[in-house]
Amino acid sequence: MKKLTLNIFLLFVIVVTNAQQTAKPTLYNPKDNAAVSISNAVKKAKTEGKHVLLQIGGNWCVWCIRFDNYIKGDAQLDSMMKANYVVYHLNWSPENKNEDILAKLEYPQRFGFPVFVVLDGDGKRIHTQDSGLLEQGESYNKGYVRTFFDNWSKNALSPENNKQ
Repeated sequence: MKKLTLNIFLLFVIVVTNAQQTAKPTLYNPKDNAAVSISNAVKKAKTEGKHVLLQIGGNWCVWCIRFDNYIKGDAQLDSMMKANYVVYHLNWSPENKNEDILAKLEYPQRFGFPVFVVLDGDGKRIHTQDSGLLEQGESYNKGYVRTFFDNWSKNALSPENNKQ
């Protein structure tokens, strides 16, 4: 009986592990109407006194998924992002490259993926961030990411906070 229980347990572990390895991330939605979602994010950002952070990439992109996991795994960065930005994951994949939107954003894909675009509460592009400049080794550098979040927040660009 112990042997049967052990075998069933091992089979369960193998099935669960295999399922986790083959499960595809779903951070980006190629079928989403990105223009509508970005418009909604801009409206929400304006209402909440934030900026919009577009994370452009795809579910195929290891660094895109890595960034999302990195932020969610760090309470300070996750809190900073939520306090200052309405986030939208803009898909770029063979199924949907969102070429019209990327053209309006002045071709941020030239930096590779992920790439971040910051919009103000009126939908105006105010910054494009090459994510490679935030990396360190096989991950991201917390100080670089924190500086990026701080420097492009609504408060950082407020005239009241920039008086001499």
